[in-house]
Amino acid sequence: MAQHRHKRETPARRVPRAVQVSAPLAVVATLSAVTMGVLAAAPGPSDADLLAASALSTGSANQFADATSVANRGEVGVSRSQLRTAARAEAAARREMASDRRRAVAQKATRRAVRVADATLWTTEELNLWDAPGEDATLIGLVDAVEKILVTGRREAGRAEVVVGGAARWVSADYLATDKPETGPDLAGVCANGSSISAGRASLYTIHDVVCANWPQVTSYGTWRGDGDHGQGRAIDIMISGETGWAIADFLRANYVALGIEYIIYSQNIWSVERGGEGWRGMSDRGSTTGNHYDHVHVTVY
Repeated sequence: MAQHRHKRETPARRVPRAVQVSAPLAVVATLSAVTMGVLAAAPGPSDADLLAASALSTGSANQFADATSVANRGEVGVSRSQLRTAARAEAAARREMASDRRRAVAQKATRRAVRVADATLWTTEELNLWDAPGEDATLIGLVDAVEKILVTGRREAGRAEVVVGGAARWVSADYLATDKPETGPDLAGVCANGSSISAGRASLYTIHDVVCANWPQVTSYGTWRGDGDHGQGRAIDIMISGETGWAIADFLRANYVALGIEYIIYSQNIWSVERGGEGWRGMSDRGSTTGNHYDHVHVTVY
């Protein structure tokens, strides 16, 4: 029986599995090698750099690991999307490390500025203390007015760097002065001119002490009399005239809450809490210098 020879069919040429995975694996390997080369070329990382490198988001790091794992297992499923994700993750790591380096440099400069600071300026107002010069700074505390404060000489965004408690802080530069500001009257101080009063309200004793401490030239005061507010023990006459009288009257008006004042009369003008928004108001003529309060400031308390 004749045997028919059948033409042998040539099977489809198979691509070795190693070749199938070589392309994506090479891309990943190349990407990693380039990244490691860039990092290796940079100065040796500090502890902060190493922490930053480990601070990649979990999602990005896992996606990078997945892409590498696929290639290492010899699978052909490495997608462009996975490679792009891995590249973005590495780029984020580099940016974070660069940011940490800049932060470390800034902190070093601040420590040096604090260490060598030897100049001082005066605060002209009560100032906020900030932890940085920018708009996103955090308020740390306050520094009093007329306070001598150590400065580093560094200024940024309208603020000056100062040293408080050994730490760098920032204040508004416009409120620092070379010379000590002149101080006006305040509610502190001790009466030292020997004057005294007898009154029916504790707040009148406070008013006497405040006026005496700030204007020691005033030595005469009137309290008890047989009429009106004086008869009730809640009024005091501060015997003064001219511009000094106005300085005292305006000071008492500005501090009426702290001193418990109801109203003030001076130089034929009156100011009262009840009508405080109207300021000083003129009064009718009472016929004499004393009656019109030109020679004394009258104060009534609650």
